[in-house]
This record gives sequence, C-alpha cells and structure tokens, in this order.
Amino acid sequence: MPMIKLELRGNIRVFCRVRPLLPDDGAGTENAVISCPTSTEALGRGIDLSQSGQRYPFTFDKVFNHEASQQDVFVEISQLVQRALDGYKVCIFAYGQTGSGKTYTMMGRPEAPEQKGLIPRSLEQIFQISQSLQSQGWKYKMQYTIKPDSNGNTHVSDLTIVDVCSIKEISSLLHQAARSRSVGKTQMNEQSSRSHFVFTLRISGVNEVCAFVMRQSHLHLSLLLGLFSVERLSRSGATGDRLKETQDINKSLSCLSDVIFALAKKEDHVPFRNSKLTYLLQPCLGGDSKTLMFVNLSPDPSSVGESLCSLRFAARVNACEIGIPQRQTNMRISQNPHLSYG
Repeated sequence: MPMIKLELRGNIRVFCRVRPLLPDDGAGTENAVISCPTSTEALGRGIDLSQSGQRYPFTFDKVFNHEASQQDVFVEISQLVQRALDGYKVCIFAYGQTGSGKTYTMMGRPEAPEQKGLIPRSLEQIFQISQSLQSQGWKYKMQYTIKPDSNGNTHVSDLTIVDVCSIKEISSLLHQAARSRSVGKTQMNEQSSRSHFVFTLRISGVNEVCAFVMRQSHLHLSLLLGLFSVERLSRSGATGDRLKETQDINKSLSCLSDVIFALAKKEDHVPFRNSKLTYLLQPCLGGDSKTLMFVNLSPDPSSVGESLCSLRFAARVNACEIGIPQRQTNMRISQNPHLSYG
C-alpha cells in the first residue's frame, strides 16, 4: 500500500477510519450504511454514507475501512511524525462520536504489539530515529507532558512534565495517564471516557557538528471526547453530574467547530478563547503546525445521524487553511571565517 506524501501545505489533513461492526451493533452487512467506493479516482480516499435512501459522498486525504490494521494506519502518518524531529510542530487529533473507535486508534492496546495505537507507535519511532541520528552529531532532549481535563480546560491542575530518555519510560507514563483518565458508565458505553486527553512531547535537538544547529518542536497527540447528539444524549441515560459533564463536553466540542469554521472562512477573529479546549489547541491550529485530524466512524445504522454530522464537520476541517508550517530551527554562526552555512 503506497504512503500518502504529507507535503508542506497549509490545509488541515483529514484521515477517516471506520471501525468494524460489533456484536452489539445488531446489524449485518446487508444493512450497511457506510461504504467505500472502489473507482480509481476514489479508491482509498472516498467514503459514502446512506441515510433514508439518500447517498452522501465524501472525499478525504485517506480513508481506512474496517479491515485496516493499526500498522496500516500508522504507516500513513509515519512521515508526519518524523517531521517533529525535523523541527516542525506536529499535531494529530482524533474526533468522532462516542463509541466510534477513537481510543483504539490513538492508544490501542499497548500490551498487544499488533494492536498498539498511534501514540505508542509514534513514540517508538521518535526514539528509534533520534538514536540513529546520534551518528550524525544530533543529540535530543525530550519532555513528556500529559494534559487530561474533564471539561477541556486550558488550566490543568497537577500537570506533569517529565524528562524522558527511553520508550520504556514513556510507556510507563502512558499507562499511568490511561489509569488516571476520567471514565464514566452510561447506557451506551460500559466505560465512556469523560476527559479529553492531550499528549505533548517536547523535543529539543542540537547538532554541534553542523555549526550548532538547534531545533525545537512539539508533537501533540490528542484524543477528544465523543460528541453526543440530543437524541443520543437521551439514549445514554446520563443524569445529574454525568448529564452536566456530557453537556460541558458538547459545549467544548461545539466551540472547536466554531474555531474551525472561522478558520475556513478566513475570518479576522477566531474564537480560540471561547473554550479552554480550543485555547489549549490554539498552538496546533494557529498557523505554524502540521495538523492532521482522524475522524472516526461507527458503522452501526443507529449512529448514522452522528456519522453524517462527523463527516460534514471533517469535510469543513479538510478545507481549512491554517498557514504554511515553519521549521523551528536556530543556528549559531561558526567563528571560522572560512565556513559558511545556508
């Protein structure tokens, strides 16, 4: 399978992933509401959704059907992850309705090598490549930060920043973060995630061989909460504090939509400060980051309304221009007058 070349352009890239049908979905392939066209021009990029006899076609940078493995997905983003070591800010985040497979895509099951998600695979790649670059004079320092918050708040209490030197250290911290992430039971999910998860790896690189070239970048990997429609909120059975929590989640994601639409329209004012979630993500969406969004979909016919909303939002995101990303590189001038560096 050929890799998509993620060249330096100003649009937010969008990949779409459809999870397999589950036994509880209660629908066979004869009732499939999501299909992927096989025509040459749409192969691997097109997805169709059917609702009430109406067909809605969409095209994205890449579409993964239910047969795609975790490795298949990671292969397509590996070049983008590499850019973080090259000095670019990189942001990858997952969006979609609750139960659509976001956590599996981003985190997977780290204890099963073939089922590891994008976050552990990305970290393994970063450490492997950084070690291989030592022979070229590169030395990297990495800091790991976790920003979980139930309402998408920018001010995060108990934020942890840790210097990390190996993938083993990061794996341990990932397990710790997963355990501390807020979850709650609803009638739709036995354990429904009730907190956004924003992972950041701060990378500083120096090469004293090449006139002290210095690079600083961030790798942001975010897992956003599932959006509940009004109908789905009713079906979830959420009441009391759980209901208010879910409403706050919806509000923060609605504010993210407002930001995306303002960027797409090239409005002078982008309401990043309307939500602490969007304020937190502003560095990723503000113009100098290479940004990719995964829209995750459930093939369950009962979720077709939410799937259509997710696809429409993803289409708007895909058309959004946030500016050409800039490499974060500084160079100290050598005192040798015979040396010149461009």
